[in-house]
This record gives sequence, C-alpha cells and structure tokens, in this order.
Amino acid sequence: MSQFVGDFEAKTDAKGRIVVPAAFKREFEAQQVASLIVSKDLYEKCLCVYTEMQWTQIISDLRSRLNLYDRQHVQLLREYQRYTAQVDIDSVGRILIPRRLLSLVGECKVVTLLGVGTHIELWDADNYASAAMEPQDLARLAQSILGSDVDCSSF
Repeated sequence: MSQFVGDFEAKTDAKGRIVVPAAFKREFEAQQVASLIVSKDLYEKCLCVYTEMQWTQIISDLRSRLNLYDRQHVQLLREYQRYTAQVDIDSVGRILIPRRLLSLVGECKVVTLLGVGTHIELWDADNYASAAMEPQDLARLAQSILGSDVDCSSF
C-alpha cells in the first residue's frame, strides 16, 4: 500500500504540467505506477491523486454501497466521477492535470502537493496556506474526535 508523506510546492507550466516530487516519484516507481487518477475532493477545494489500484478500490467500495436502481445513488456515482481524469506520468516525471480540473481549485500557478498517506492532495498554494489550522484548533479537533484521553501535546 502506498505511503505518501510531506508537502511540496511545484509550479505548473503553460500546459498545466507539474513535476512530481522525488519522494512521490520513488513511491510510484516502487509500485510500477505509470498513470494516476485525479479527482475533485468532495469536501475541500483541492484535487485528490490516486494510483489506479487505489481508485479501483474506492470505486468498488462506493459501488458496493449503492443501489444502481436508485436514481439518487446513480446521480451520486455520476457526479463523483464527473470531475475525474486519468493522467500519465511522462518520461521526466511530470503529470498533465486537465485545465477543467485545475480551474476547480484555484489559479494554480503554484501548487502544493500534500501526501496524506494513501493518496496525494493537490492544492492551489494560496488556498493550502489559508486552509491551515492553528495548532490549538487542531489539538481541540483531535481531542473531540479521538477522545479526552488523547495526549495532544504533540500537535
């Protein structure tokens, strides 16, 4: 299973290509990943980048929870996949993000690629900076979700 960690800034070129950070590129090479799935995040103004294997698992899980004879369920599946594209990693380690997807998350002249374990989030750098939580807010959130017995001093 993939393990993406860290955040990295990158510039997009005129065509919307982004150089994949070396840490992420090593992970892709170790898994022999040649193409990725890019999808609009449901909750945040960012894109999510998955390996094909991860995306297959996500869609399989989603389909297992849906009744394909229920109009709302079909609409959820359709809308979830509407803002999705398959992208290849080129020979120099770049990915070309379609403009229609980049435009959903901001100006994207400079982006931040954030490893969140199983996948990568792609943010407009300004939006990423403004979405950051204050350390004490993160500690309160962790405590409210994980319980009062959690030591939040490391946050």
